[in-house]
Amino acid sequence: MTVSAGDHPKLIGISGPFKDRGVSLTSAEISIGRDPANHLWITDPMLSRQHCAIRRADEHFTICDLGSRNGTLVNGKRISEQALHHRDQVAIGDSVLVFLTEGEVSQSQSSRVELTETAELAIAPTMLRAADAIYLQPDRILATLPETDRMARDLNTLLKIANGIGAIRDRESLVWQLLGMIFDVVPAERGAILYFSDGIEGLDSAIAWDRLEGPGNPVRVSRSVVQRVLRERAGLLVRDVDMDDSLSKTPTLKSLQIRSLLCVPLTVSDKVIGVIYLDSRKSTQQFDANHLQVMSGVANLTSLALENIRHWEQLREENRCLRAEIELEHGMVGSSPRIREILDVIQRVAPTTSTVLIQGESGTGKELVARAIHCNSPRAERPFVAINCAALTESLLESEVFGHEKGAFTGALAQKKGKIEVADGGTLFLDEISELALGLQAKLLRVLQEREFERVGGTRSIKADVRVLAATNKSLPECVQGGSFRGDLFYRLNVVTITTPPLRDRREDIAALAESFVEKASKKCNVRRKKLSQAAHSLLMQYDWPGNVRELENAIERAVVLGAAEEILPEDLPDTLVETSSPASNVGANYLGAIKENKKQLVLQALEQANGYYVDAAKILGLHPNSLLRLVRNLGLKSVIKPGGVPPSSN
Repeated sequence: MTVSAGDHPKLIGISGPFKDRGVSLTSAEISIGRDPANHLWITDPMLSRQHCAIRRADEHFTICDLGSRNGTLVNGKRISEQALHHRDQVAIGDSVLVFLTEGEVSQSQSSRVELTETAELAIAPTMLRAADAIYLQPDRILATLPETDRMARDLNTLLKIANGIGAIRDRESLVWQLLGMIFDVVPAERGAILYFSDGIEGLDSAIAWDRLEGPGNPVRVSRSVVQRVLRERAGLLVRDVDMDDSLSKTPTLKSLQIRSLLCVPLTVSDKVIGVIYLDSRKSTQQFDANHLQVMSGVANLTSLALENIRHWEQLREENRCLRAEIELEHGMVGSSPRIREILDVIQRVAPTTSTVLIQGESGTGKELVARAIHCNSPRAERPFVAINCAALTESLLESEVFGHEKGAFTGALAQKKGKIEVADGGTLFLDEISELALGLQAKLLRVLQEREFERVGGTRSIKADVRVLAATNKSLPECVQGGSFRGDLFYRLNVVTITTPPLRDRREDIAALAESFVEKASKKCNVRRKKLSQAAHSLLMQYDWPGNVRELENAIERAVVLGAAEEILPEDLPDTLVETSSPASNVGANYLGAIKENKKQLVLQALEQANGYYVDAAKILGLHPNSLLRLVRNLGLKSVIKPGGVPPSSN
């Protein structure tokens, strides 16, 4: 194809995994394949890592197969290298893409099918039932094979079609590629494949292709012909429409000057599920009985392929459900009812594109939940980009999130992509969303509503295909009431809410978490793995863990690093745990009780000497006042401190 200087050719997906995705052909070479390094890529197992490339030389475009495993087809024909022309259809893997110039993107949609007026056929058309279709009966084929060269060609064609569609696992891609192959067998100008659920009135879907006008133009199909094929479950051929008074007078067929019609049924499990319809306006290339025979064979192959796809889709869905139940990918440890409830929500929400708000205290694993949602979603192969909204100033955060143009501000020496742009096609995780400045909240609201944004200093809107997950340890409704958070943004974020429970509400998971952290810390610090003693385990179970899972992990890592014995003992754990926990019976009870009791007595004596004022008591004990306050709180002695806590002489 030769294009003018103002044209910008594009390759647009019209079916399969690449549907609605495309690329502008502005570079000298555009690569396509399964590897993310390609300009256009997707994780389709039918694609090779480097599948094909489109190369531009002056004003011409050529598509080249790069030694792919399953080949590259242009208009139904397998190619190694071929020039591209306007509206050419490229089949790769399970996808079909169309080569278009800018301004005609809407034509990438398939042609509409319009069933025209009903009219009874005035003459008897040629009808072909399954019992008379020679290509469905191998013995008859072998008996008649030497008779004509055409039969040999037709057999070769059927073999190619069988090989071509046998490996396709996408229904829409199958019919698109099939139409391209059919046009190489039958001199048809237009074709359509229609699916029905219950007779002519139950039209479920249709794919059509007008070879002359191109995609996007409606293909009018004779309702009379389709009705008869469905009713009699037989292929139908009208050699010359002009010889049939009823059809020749049908306004739509008359205006289109249709000369030949051919229609064959698609039968699955003894049920007609659709038809393949072809017509032509050329009087010199009318359809004949051989075309009907071949199309009956094609319809049989197509029916088998469709049935295989149906089974494959059913198995894939069952496999997905089973994997989701058994192998939900997540980094969370525990089997408490609260955790199982969260995993169930993750399983249901991950396959969707819904925005999720994750709330809970600090250290409860909100980011783990976000990553689990991403890893079990269709976006798992795309980026997961996390932003801590509390970590940067408003100006720096705006540039970090939205990116900036060169010269947008002092120090902006080059264009920079923001986190939203980096996360395109994947997931954007906004941690501590409650800390986001009000100005940025308005911009984020636009991203959620319009799926577009502008870089700092930019004037062009950029589309953003991102799924937004947000987390907060504050109550957003309270923030809205206080004026620090926009109400409209809260309602946009609050589509699905997941609340991560504090560790004190899932104590049955503490033992499993502790063992997991022992294993992790031993590998991280390169030390020998230790067991958790019964006494230490009892302390872990009795503590309230205000810092939640993060505090538990830090406590275990400290014990692994500092402990000198073969097991983790109570004295290896932070003092806070010993001071606030009741000693366990049996092992270690006397030791731990004695320590705690001695600390209480020392603090009480000091407070008594200081007349209840903790500042003076801290001086007596040689402690900082803040340390004494923490010790008093942990030992449960707060009631013995005088209100104010500071003696009059200190004021």
